[in-house]
Amino acid sequence: MNLDKLQQLTGSENTYFLQVFLVIFAALSADLIQRKILRRLYEKLRDSSSFWDDAVIDALRRPLTLIIWTLGISFAARIVQDATGAVIFNFIDPLQDTLIIAALTWFVIRLIRRGEKNFIDKKKAIDKTTVDAISKLLRISAIITALLVTLQTLGYSISGVLAFGGVGGIAIGFAAKDLLANFFGGLTIYLDRPFAVGDWIRSPDRDIEGTVEEIGWRLTRIRTFDQRPLYVPNSTFTTIALENPSRMKNRRIYETIGIRYQDAPKMNAIIKKVREMLENHPEIDTGRTLIVNFNKFASSSLDFFIYTFTRTTGWVKFHEIKQDVLLKILDIIEAEGAECAFPTSTLHLADAEFLKHAEPEK
Repeated sequence: MNLDKLQQLTGSENTYFLQVFLVIFAALSADLIQRKILRRLYEKLRDSSSFWDDAVIDALRRPLTLIIWTLGISFAARIVQDATGAVIFNFIDPLQDTLIIAALTWFVIRLIRRGEKNFIDKKKAIDKTTVDAISKLLRISAIITALLVTLQTLGYSISGVLAFGGVGGIAIGFAAKDLLANFFGGLTIYLDRPFAVGDWIRSPDRDIEGTVEEIGWRLTRIRTFDQRPLYVPNSTFTTIALENPSRMKNRRIYETIGIRYQDAPKMNAIIKKVREMLENHPEIDTGRTLIVNFNKFASSSLDFFIYTFTRTTGWVKFHEIKQDVLLKILDIIEAEGAECAFPTSTLHLADAEFLKHAEPEK
């Protein structure tokens, strides 16, 4: 009788060991097959014009592996539990549900990130700041939803969690006042879009100037012109005036040039030729204000000024155009036989006869 029981137990043990082996082998095979299929699909769809086909396939690959192994291991654990009655495997069902929710959330987050990258790479005219903001909001929403669903799956009441969150949110709001101010400051940047990543910005109110590298929910990182990173809390941008030179349509040339007083008869000809030069210059925007006028009797010169705009907004090219304009103005002045003035002083001496009569009699 004891021998029969021993043979029965040995036979059942061999059976569930074989079942567990087959389940694990099936999970391994399914994982290898799906990886091979999805890799080939991704390679075919990677260069397509659609934003989502390759994004879905790429986002699915790793989460699907997690789902396959979660189902395989949980199924194998149930076989062992049924065969042995071990209480230790009672946690399998909630753990399986939690891992499935985590895998689906992982898939959604990967899909959002991949879709964001495709939008930026394949649609050049899109606003990168807006895409980044939407992507972050969607990822946060996915994570919060996954946490609530997981709590509900584990038997916790979501209504109680939400009520606790409402009361706790008030306390956290007072404690994290600056953090929330920066968060809503970042939200304001995303909605109003006063600048975007890559823009050159400066503030006349604060010592802030440089190129925007990253817009976070708490801080904005700016690379100054001496290549130092400047981290600015987002709430700062709600209280200061901000300039965005990157969005200018033209750059201005505003210069004053002085000629000698003895060259006064040549002023009209100089002004006329300078204006003609600017009107015919290929890099000057004649649709904007263009002024060349004599405007001042200075202490050592007769001054005229030029006020005009270049077509380019590029910093380097602008200075090349400005240099060309100023050199041509010098050529015009020299061609008219005039010279640029420089500060001088003239000393007038009285003649000897005047000084003789001016001396007092002794």
